[in-house]
Amino acid sequence: MTRSLIVALGADHGGVALKNRLAAVLIEGGHQVQDFGTDGPASVDYPDFAHAVCAAVTEKRADFGILVCGTGIGMSITANRYPDIRCGLVHDVTTARLTRAHNDANVLALGARIIGEEVALDILGAFLSTPYEGGRHDRRLAKLNKTEPTE
Repeated sequence: MTRSLIVALGADHGGVALKNRLAAVLIEGGHQVQDFGTDGPASVDYPDFAHAVCAAVTEKRADFGILVCGTGIGMSITANRYPDIRCGLVHDVTTARLTRAHNDANVLALGARIIGEEVALDILGAFLSTPYEGGRHDRRLAKLNKTEPTE
């Protein structure tokens, strides 16, 4: 991983164990972690944790956000409702790199019931270490922020 980052983490009951492992690895790597929960296996509502993480990223209190639930789908849907959030639901290292390089994603969604811990750790490293390429992708990002269809 690169320079020291501030990473906001959030998970529901289906992703809490993986979130805790990612937090430990981030801290071991010299990064600061903002853990917005959850902290146990009791059933909770994933949007609450996605909202907290996205607020931290949007308000620039965190460099990146990581959301973990059973599939990552609900978290990514919630996150992408924020105009300044670009959340990629990622299942492998290649898509982790591409969501950063091409989409300048600032939030990563993972499905704890879909991928294993080692794959998640590889994804984390690729996501945090891949820079945005800019160039031809800049005009595409500008279009992402429009609310009307482009011609």
